[in-house]
Order: sequence, then C-alpha cells, then structure tokens
Amino acid sequence: MGQYERTILMAEDELTEYSSTLRKIEKLRVKIGLSVSREEQQQLKKTLMAELPTGGIAKTVETQRQTAALPFWGIAGLGLLFGIAMAQPLDFLFTLGGGAIAYKIQQWGWRMQAKRLVLLTLEEIDDRIQERA
Repeated sequence: MGQYERTILMAEDELTEYSSTLRKIEKLRVKIGLSVSREEQQQLKKTLMAELPTGGIAKTVETQRQTAALPFWGIAGLGLLFGIAMAQPLDFLFTLGGGAIAYKIQQWGWRMQAKRLVLLTLEEIDDRIQERA
C-alpha cells in the first residue's frame, strides 16, 4: 500500500468520528506531518487536485452521498416488498441491484469526501508554512 492510499485511509478514519471539519483537519494535520514528507505532500496535493470533481454528478455524490443513493435504496426496498408480497422471485433482482448500486454510490462519495479532507489538510499545512516564512 502506497503513501497515497495510507493517507486516504487516515482521512477515512477521521471521517468516522463525530467532530467538526476543523477538528478533523487538525488531527489529520498531525498525522500527515509525522508520516508524509514535504515532497510527498506536494505530489499528493497535485494528484488530489487533478482527481477531485469540480461539478456535476460527482460533486453532488461527494457532498450528498446519502441523498444520491436514496432512490436506489428505494428500488431495493420495493423489489423486496413486491418479491415477498407477490411471490415473484425476479423482483428480488431489483433488491440486489438497487442495494448494490446504492452501496457503491455511498462508498464512492465516502472516498471522495476523504480525499477532499486530505486536500483541505494539505492546504492548511501549506498555509501554516507560508505564515512561518
């Protein structure tokens, strides 16, 4: 696992805690400062700026991943309901398909949110370095 993946996993760990974005950035800044060299930070920042969305559906999924996945959870629920109520096994395919799509959308949004947190942290580190210089 490369430095890029480890940094994203650190951000995902921070996302699991209930705290403000500033607190998450503060805690992640210390972790990144200890484990990632300055050159790797700059390379990571360039990579993240190229990867993260600036608009469209990807930006919506990043900021509202649960809302974007909700229609697919609904399809999964209706497939389950109709499959049980009408005894139609084919309706269970909608349950599996809708659930899988909803899960992947939420996973994609979670990953993009972690990447955004890393990018914000790296920018905050740069700002602190500029203040000291």
